[in-house]
Amino acid sequence: MRLLVKVGGAQLEQPGPRQEFCRAVAAARGDGHEVLVVHGGGNQIRDLTRALGLADRYHDGLRVTDAATAAAVLMVLGGSVNRTLVASLARAGVPAVGLAGADGGTYTARPLQRPGIDLGYVGEIDTVDARLGEQLVRQGYVPVLATVAPRAAAAPDEPFYNLNADHAAGPLCRAFACDALLFLTDTAGVLDADGQRLAALSPSDCARLVHDGIARGGMLPKLEAALLALRENPCALVKIAPAAGADAVRAALADAVGTRFHTGQEQHS
Repeated sequence: MRLLVKVGGAQLEQPGPRQEFCRAVAAARGDGHEVLVVHGGGNQIRDLTRALGLADRYHDGLRVTDAATAAAVLMVLGGSVNRTLVASLARAGVPAVGLAGADGGTYTARPLQRPGIDLGYVGEIDTVDARLGEQLVRQGYVPVLATVAPRAAAAPDEPFYNLNADHAAGPLCRAFACDALLFLTDTAGVLDADGQRLAALSPSDCARLVHDGIARGGMLPKLEAALLALRENPCALVKIAPAAGADAVRAALADAVGTRFHTGQEQHS
């Protein structure tokens, strides 16, 4: 299978969990899976912006990004987080190549519109040219995708756009023809009112969880991202699964781990 693995910045902050994740990627590749990685880095961005004296402003969980903040995002996502993860993968025996949107023109951004607010340089995936990533995968490399990208018709001095990695994962999964999209996070999956893992969810199931207040807080954006990815990739395996463990990627493919999302044309267990 070809897997797109989305890993959050929180899982990459400390050397121990980061190296554990890299071992999980190595184990999946050892089974013959092709792997691409897309990563976040919100905490790391926040650390740098505060060190630079830049104010943190959010709207519906999205960082309002002016030009100075966009420069910091590029430094963190396209620089320190991406390069550190590539080096950690190499230590786990995984040949990896870091890519941002501008590399090979792999993906461009368009401004993300929200009613009543100017988010600045916050974007969403516009176009994807999968050729460079395809060549890397076929030659045995793991592309490590940083979600910063230029606008397609950007002026020479226009900042790169800051893309939410969860939201970018769906279009990237489709463009790279992945068989599975795994959102690895710090939870066992989506939980019911009794704290038990739900094995599978449809969009209507998710709506009920939100309406009943069972899914709340940090789970809400995770559900939104998974459902967006499902719409982009209705035939792919889309799951939220735990990131912990040196076998996390392979484990996430199993029915007994995490929460799988489906279109509603089947009964969930």
